[in-house]
Amino acid sequence: MNYLIRSIRADEWPAVKDLRLAALQDPVAHLAFLDTYEEAVVRSDSFWQERAEGGCEGAEAAQQIVGVAPDGQWAGTVTVLIEKPGTTDWAGHAIELRQGHVVGVYVRPEHRGQGLSEALFDAGVDWAVKAGVERVRLIVHEDNLRAQALYRKIGFVPTGLTVPLGKGGDESELEFMLPVHRD
Repeated sequence: MNYLIRSIRADEWPAVKDLRLAALQDPVAHLAFLDTYEEAVVRSDSFWQERAEGGCEGAEAAQQIVGVAPDGQWAGTVTVLIEKPGTTDWAGHAIELRQGHVVGVYVRPEHRGQGLSEALFDAGVDWAVKAGVERVRLIVHEDNLRAQALYRKIGFVPTGLTVPLGKGGDESELEFMLPVHRD
């Protein structure tokens, strides 16, 4: 694998936008993201600038990790948010311990199957552990079996927590968790 795995820089917001828009056009985007291409494409430059600043190298609340291909293309990404005890998550559940929450997982189709996802997760989890989390979690759509298989391969396990999507249907998402091991 010849990818450079690193945190984004704040001034790279155009590349952040480009990769997110690519992700939202993926055939399973409706299962993977709580956002749509139509909503994202019309967002202002300031939105993308703030998003990049919030997850760039040196940020404390979140970190966006990218895999850069030898030709310079951003091939994939993972973002880890830090959730603090005493707060609630996006679904209204109480956060009971300091944890990382993986979101925005995407690898361009032509870069899949080469170990990039695993390398992105390794870097994201490493960042979260250094930030003092007790566990790392993610939420995945119940029908997104490809993503669930990847997460299990990496070591995530279902916790049993089910989060209803609330889009007027019967769809749910499942919480997966990765225990953190400190050396």
